[in-house]
Amino acid sequence: MGFGKELLILGFVCASLKPVLGCESGYQANFGENCTDVDECADTPPICGNYSWCNNTLGSYFCSCVPGFYNPILKRTFNFTALQGQCIDVNECLENTSNCGPHATCENLIGSYECICQSGYKKTSTNGSSGHCEDFDECFEKIANCGPHATCKDLIGSYECSCNSGYEKTSANNSSGHCEDIDECMEAQNKKEDICGEKGTCINLDGSYRCKCEEGYTAYGHERTRCSELKCDSFSGDSSPAKSLGGLADILSMMKNSCLALSGGGKADGDALLEKLLTAADTILTPGDLESGKDVSGLLSTVERSILLIGPQMKGNGTKMETQEMEAEIAVRRGITPPTGPIHLTSEHAHLNTDWSTAAGTGSYPGFALAALLSYKNLGASVNRSFEDLKEKEKDALSFQVFSKVVSVVVSNPSTQNLSTPVNITFSHLEGIKQNPEARFICAYWNERGVWSPDGCSQEQSNATHTVCSCGHLSSFAVLMALYPMKPSFELQLLTKIGLTISLVCLVLSILTFKFCRSIQGTRTTIHLHLCICLLVADLVFLVGISRTRPEGGCKFVAAMLHFFFLGVMTWMLLEGVQLYRMVVLVFNATIRPVYLYVTGYGVPLGIVILSAIIRPGGYGTDNHCWLSLEHGLIWSFFGPVCFIIVLNIFFFLVTVWKLAQKFATLNPDLSKLHKIKAFTVTAIAQMCILGLMWVFGAFLFSEGTTAVAYIFTILNSLQGALVFIMHCLLSKQVRDEYVQFLSCICTPQMKRYSDLSSTNPSSSQSQGSRSGQITGESQI
Repeated sequence: MGFGKELLILGFVCASLKPVLGCESGYQANFGENCTDVDECADTPPICGNYSWCNNTLGSYFCSCVPGFYNPILKRTFNFTALQGQCIDVNECLENTSNCGPHATCENLIGSYECICQSGYKKTSTNGSSGHCEDFDECFEKIANCGPHATCKDLIGSYECSCNSGYEKTSANNSSGHCEDIDECMEAQNKKEDICGEKGTCINLDGSYRCKCEEGYTAYGHERTRCSELKCDSFSGDSSPAKSLGGLADILSMMKNSCLALSGGGKADGDALLEKLLTAADTILTPGDLESGKDVSGLLSTVERSILLIGPQMKGNGTKMETQEMEAEIAVRRGITPPTGPIHLTSEHAHLNTDWSTAAGTGSYPGFALAALLSYKNLGASVNRSFEDLKEKEKDALSFQVFSKVVSVVVSNPSTQNLSTPVNITFSHLEGIKQNPEARFICAYWNERGVWSPDGCSQEQSNATHTVCSCGHLSSFAVLMALYPMKPSFELQLLTKIGLTISLVCLVLSILTFKFCRSIQGTRTTIHLHLCICLLVADLVFLVGISRTRPEGGCKFVAAMLHFFFLGVMTWMLLEGVQLYRMVVLVFNATIRPVYLYVTGYGVPLGIVILSAIIRPGGYGTDNHCWLSLEHGLIWSFFGPVCFIIVLNIFFFLVTVWKLAQKFATLNPDLSKLHKIKAFTVTAIAQMCILGLMWVFGAFLFSEGTTAVAYIFTILNSLQGALVFIMHCLLSKQVRDEYVQFLSCICTPQMKRYSDLSSTNPSSSQSQGSRSGQITGESQI
């Protein structure tokens, strides 16, 4: 009975639970009425496990891993259930998913990672698990431990300590280890090296050393410089240029005092001493041209020696200084080892290209090297001469001219006569000078004899404004322009020969006439005779010997003969003018004693020639003509007297023409006006030719000029002998009568009848000749 009751209760329960048991998975019965969703995410412990998020859904759920974790079964981080596994940590370092960069080390963390920068690097961000690592400048942050005698150098991820000069490391570690002083004196002694020279004692210093020099030697007040010998006697003021060139002795005295001070162990301010040198040089150059090549050489060599003394005393590695007359740029290098590399020095008018090996030399290195470029702004006028060496090499050149500023190149190399590598100097051409199309530029230097020489220099390239010179030695340089003569044309040569031949024939006839024609003998005839003799000899010597430049002695003799006889022509022309003046103005007592004529006509030219030969013996004869040299002013020994005589003859000409015009008007009242003008014009032109105004063109014949001058002079020169013959022979009635009388002895009877007719009235002819003589002196025009 009791057992049945339990069964009844069990049946009742089963009947009441029947609707709940009907809910699907993920749902549950709600008091037997309906099914509701089960929230699996609310279970404890969490259904998805650690390091995950649970996401409930209707009838189910899914799991998602937090960042840094993943489902190892499904290889993903979301949409899985607990039955499919739980989340575990992701090792970003192994999976290469970290972003640490090349200069950091990855360290895995639970759910994350961390980038640890390598030594010498720091993060660009404070985020512990991100940010790239960049180089850390230990030198700038003053973390490096290099010590006081080293220089810190930052490296990629590290740094390096470099010992200063005179120190060395105590450790081989490249980035650590302190630097200690090097005992250079001891090292040099162990290596048997002479770092201070024969006359120097090495004294070690902290980080360096110095050379203590004996008397007469110096290290120029700089450490690590060998003791060099000081040749203070080279600045002696007893030399001839120092005595003749004002101001040079002051420079020598200043440099000698500085040299002696260095010899005693003193120091000087090189920059201040350079300024004093250039100022003293200005004092010499400002007044104008230097008188001789020796003076130029003395100044150039003194300045060069002074630069070699001043340069090592300069504080810096170089300076540039300019004054009114000079411009200087100096570069200096010091050190135990010789310097290397290029050198570029520039002035307004030149540019120097060389290298430190050339400047220092290959011999014993004194601890310093020097290179200097000196430019002389107005020295060209003083050196625009002394071209003897060039004339021997450039025999076709007519003349030379300095066509750039003069520059000096100075280096400390003691052997500059044969450089292993030539130096290149770029010159700017002078402005305002017309270039001859036939000219050629020559690179030359001023040698020890005080003349320009092209030896060792060559022209690399040239244009209208610049010339580049390459020289295997050092001195003072310039660019010269060689002017070449114009080649004489065939027409001019032919005209010269024809004109001189005509002149010679006419002069011979004139000389015979003046010598043997008795009716015209007198003072004027004597003047005409010797004028023709001088002109005949001068033209003959000119025609035969003007171009025969060899042998040299013969050429000098021809030049002297031309000088004497052409001056003789001018002197006799002056006497002609004086005589015409006396005849027309004084009328009476116009005769000049012959001895006075001879002394003046030949003595004055002879005196000028002797004096010129004594003063300028080398001025007779040139490379192209046997005439006076255009250099050194010797041409003025001819041109000066010519100008003086022409000026006097112009005065005589004007007075004579004026008096003749008065006489024409007075003595010929029946002449028509046209006839008066014609007679006046003929007389004036003839008088001008006789007095030698044509020699104005002749004075420029041997100088550089146009071809037209040569043509004009050649024509006038040929007419001079012909005019003398026409004016004083053919136009003179007395001479014509003498010709008729002479020819009557050898010619036809008709000529004899003409002579008889003329002799039937001797008084009439004599009277007419007397009247003619009163008008013109001795001839009728």
